[in-house]
Amino acid sequence: MVPEFATQLLNDSPFYQGAMILIISLLLSKIAPLPRDYQPIVWFGLLAKELAAKVNRPGRAPSQQLIAGALACILLVLPFSAIMTFLMQLAAFPWFFEFITLYICLNDENFKQTAVEVKQALYQEDKNRARSILSPWLYRDTKELSEVGIAKATIEKLVTTPVYGTVSTIIFFGIGGAPLVLITRMLKQLELCWPPINPKFAHFGKPVYLLSTLLFIVPSWLWNISIAIQGGPKSILSLVKPLPNTQPFYNCINTCAIAARVLKIELGGPIKFNGVKINTVKLSYGPKPDAQSITSAISLANTTYGIWIFFVISMPLIWAGLRYFHI
Repeated sequence: MVPEFATQLLNDSPFYQGAMILIISLLLSKIAPLPRDYQPIVWFGLLAKELAAKVNRPGRAPSQQLIAGALACILLVLPFSAIMTFLMQLAAFPWFFEFITLYICLNDENFKQTAVEVKQALYQEDKNRARSILSPWLYRDTKELSEVGIAKATIEKLVTTPVYGTVSTIIFFGIGGAPLVLITRMLKQLELCWPPINPKFAHFGKPVYLLSTLLFIVPSWLWNISIAIQGGPKSILSLVKPLPNTQPFYNCINTCAIAARVLKIELGGPIKFNGVKINTVKLSYGPKPDAQSITSAISLANTTYGIWIFFVISMPLIWAGLRYFHI
């Protein structure tokens, strides 16, 4: 039986290799993330902003802005994804490029450390420092955020980042490998840089937003379930209960609603882009958040992340066990 089992393991070696690449990437992105200034995805976002500044003309007709946004998306995503796919196909050790790609796409996962720094600044009543720490991570105005606004923005970022980080990486790597992970991550970065909830990108960012919404339906739903099961039956039932007056072009609102219910706090509310206030639905399930609420949100995110890590580690073990007992 043992020789046959060893043969089966060798036959399934690509599966186990892929699982090891994924597990190591997930763990390393938490333990030793790249500094934000050295993250290629952040550079990609800066390039997206520069391109939008040149081709996004609010004075043009909406249809022209839509076309410009779609062409800008293709221009940015296609070359980089083609180059990485080409390297993986021709490289002697494609696993190395797969690991690098996953690691790069997961680097927003280190926002937890930023949340800890923001919390410490709020405990010290240093709102200016909290705003400066939070500002590089957000694509909205932060200069006028109150203590409650800082806590809300931090918690919302903390509970939504894993949707396009951990969860989407696991799912898309299993479906299409590292190239698909890279493509979806770049599209999400474009959505973050060109949010159509921002009046400046109301039409220009819509093509990317719609495509990103379609791609991340399943990751968002699975992550929401992972959060909801920690809040009891009411939180689980909220998964199928639509929000009243949901703000269009705001993908993370459902995840924020579930997190607010589990944490028993208030999230959502008005946000500003370039000085323009945009009203979004207020998610009131308790008192307004403070520094202590950030601690609770970090604990919630860590527990949910642990669930997904356990899932990834258990899958190759379950597969090996099934192989062994099948023999």
